[in-house]
Amino acid sequence: MAAKDIWSEKALVRIGKRGLTPQVVEEIKRHLKERKIIKVRLLKPFLEREDQDRRKIAELIAREVGAELVGIRGHVFVLRKARRR
Repeated sequence: MAAKDIWSEKALVRIGKRGLTPQVVEEIKRHLKERKIIKVRLLKPFLEREDQDRRKIAELIAREVGAELVGIRGHVFVLRKARRR
């Protein structure tokens, strides 16, 4: 699936009031392994708890799971499995 097509899909992972738990990180990694590109939604309770902007949160999550941040729109961002060099 191309990056431009993923924006019309539903988010596969939602991060809510419990935050970025090890289980959420593993779920993101699993989806990236299966699909190569996924959409993640940051829910309002999570954003209210965090004291960072959405871009920094998305970049942190991308680094945590070893992915490339494709883009951010509102509370949603897209991750692509990092290419091996």
